[in-house]
Amino acid sequence: MTTASIPTNVQIRVLGPLQVAVDGEVRELSKRRHREILGILVALRGRDISTASLIDELWDGAPPPGAVGAVRTFIGELRRILEPHRLPRTPPSVLVTVRDGYALRLFVDAVDVWRVESAVARTAGATPNQAKSLLSTALREWRGAAFQEFAERPWALAEVSRLTEMRQTAVERFASACLDCGQPAEVIAMLEAQVEENPWREEGWRLLAVALYQSDRQGDALAVLRRARVQHANELGLDPGPALVDLESRMLRRDPHLDRPEPLGLAMTATAYSKSGTRVQLEASNAVLGSLAVAGNLETARTQRIAAIQAAAELNDPELDARVIGGYDIPGIWTRPDDPAAAAIVIAAAENALAANPNLSDRSRARLLATIAMESRGTGGRHPEASEAESIARRLGDAQLLCFALSARFMQTFTSAGLAADRADIGQELITTAFDADSPTFEINGRLIRMQALCAVNDISSASSEADTVDRLAQRHERPLATVFTHWFRWTFLGDSLPPPLPPEMPGFTDGMPALATLGRELREATELSDGDFGPYERWVRPLLLVRAGSLGAAVEALQQLPDPSSDLLLEATWCIVAQAASELGQLSVIRRALGALEPARGEWAAGSGVVDLGRVDHYLGLLEVAAGSRRGVG
Repeated sequence: MTTASIPTNVQIRVLGPLQVAVDGEVRELSKRRHREILGILVALRGRDISTASLIDELWDGAPPPGAVGAVRTFIGELRRILEPHRLPRTPPSVLVTVRDGYALRLFVDAVDVWRVESAVARTAGATPNQAKSLLSTALREWRGAAFQEFAERPWALAEVSRLTEMRQTAVERFASACLDCGQPAEVIAMLEAQVEENPWREEGWRLLAVALYQSDRQGDALAVLRRARVQHANELGLDPGPALVDLESRMLRRDPHLDRPEPLGLAMTATAYSKSGTRVQLEASNAVLGSLAVAGNLETARTQRIAAIQAAAELNDPELDARVIGGYDIPGIWTRPDDPAAAAIVIAAAENALAANPNLSDRSRARLLATIAMESRGTGGRHPEASEAESIARRLGDAQLLCFALSARFMQTFTSAGLAADRADIGQELITTAFDADSPTFEINGRLIRMQALCAVNDISSASSEADTVDRLAQRHERPLATVFTHWFRWTFLGDSLPPPLPPEMPGFTDGMPALATLGRELREATELSDGDFGPYERWVRPLLLVRAGSLGAAVEALQQLPDPSSDLLLEATWCIVAQAASELGQLSVIRRALGALEPARGEWAAGSGVVDLGRVDHYLGLLEVAAGSRRGVG
């Protein structure tokens, strides 16, 4: 990090008193106009507002003379509050100028209401336990009414109504998830408050009655339903809806389907396995851990997988060892590992198993080879292992094994730029093979691969169709993490205004991604470049930011020391950033390197990640060619 800009951690709250914290310290917003402007920008969820429209909102369409100057003053003061460490003459990165107006450039975790919206959206297709966790976190965000100081202002009316409805729905969904998890007592008090505050929402009455019934308070449950009937009749002149009438009837006949549910799913499975011997547990571990992984519990699956591999090694059974290591056939879509140390352990174990077992079955050998290629993601150096695994799977006619091998080969298709067509073909075959294997997990994987590859050829319509299909499959089959990538695709390519989620369980994806995706958008739109936390991509971004900050000497030094970018989904995008800096600085050696690296991608877009879009590769090749010619002329 240079002194060009010092990134800050900004947090904004609007669910209750409007509050701003910077680097953990609450900042004073003494002026009402400061608070209102921030409220308006938060309500826009990242969209920009013109200066004229902002003036209309602040003064209800009757601005005083000098309103434009006043707004500019307020904006300048707000920028100093939000980015107190920003140096003079460096562009703001939080409250930015967009055309003739302004916008907030923050990600979902920075604003309480955005976090709530993201959490509620992610409950679609989630398991009851996942929904309960998401909604519990979301409901804790409320510290008062939404935009409470400005709730009567014209710009806030619709937003306050929408968020009030969202909170009521979140309470009911949370209660429903708790009931599905067999925890009725946990929500009785919450639901009693819900029906008092919202007596005409029949779902609240229904859930309260069920919670009481499952807590062995059948008399209280029936009393709640009768109270609902009386209140509706006396105050609305209406009978309760069919859901409440049917529930009362079922309670009176003690319908067994209303009883508290027994523990289901992985908990029962894990209990059953725990009563078996060590070898049985290890043989079964991949099925359980694979289910955990695709359901979103990546950290648990990763930790327990390493434990299972290490436990198997202690039994001195080479065949069991190979099955435990190679049996975790879970695909990957992002080419940077979440936990490089864990990946290295798996790779070493697989290599040792291959070396120690010359008489392995073809199927076990293929699984170990595919495991090595999968865990060596984004290196381009394990293509032989992936190809051999694929060849064995085709010869055996094993559709599930072929799915795993194809997904592993995808991880190795980054030996050079310009291989989007190859990845699109892999994605299409994965989709077809997944039908034969009856595997929605690999179908989702294939469609995400195609979505990414289609972005590289600028077929955004087809990519959007794949994203829509992924969302439907993710909801039907409870694959919540798949939608992380479709949300990012829509933010980058379809102009969705709400910043996408940043799941903490996926650090290999999220580290540096917000800043890099924002930089790509700014380069395409030819606006000022924002500094930020670029994570593992820092070294390739920094020279360009130094150029734009006027630190030419430091930029040249940083550029000359650059290694080639990583062989991963961001290969073309990273080279384009380097190309931009090299062209602006006229550094011939780097210009030639970038030309050679990007030439295979001529005609593509630097967008094959489905997340970061730098625009046409030809644009950067043109910059490089002009700069190369100019430097030769100087020589």
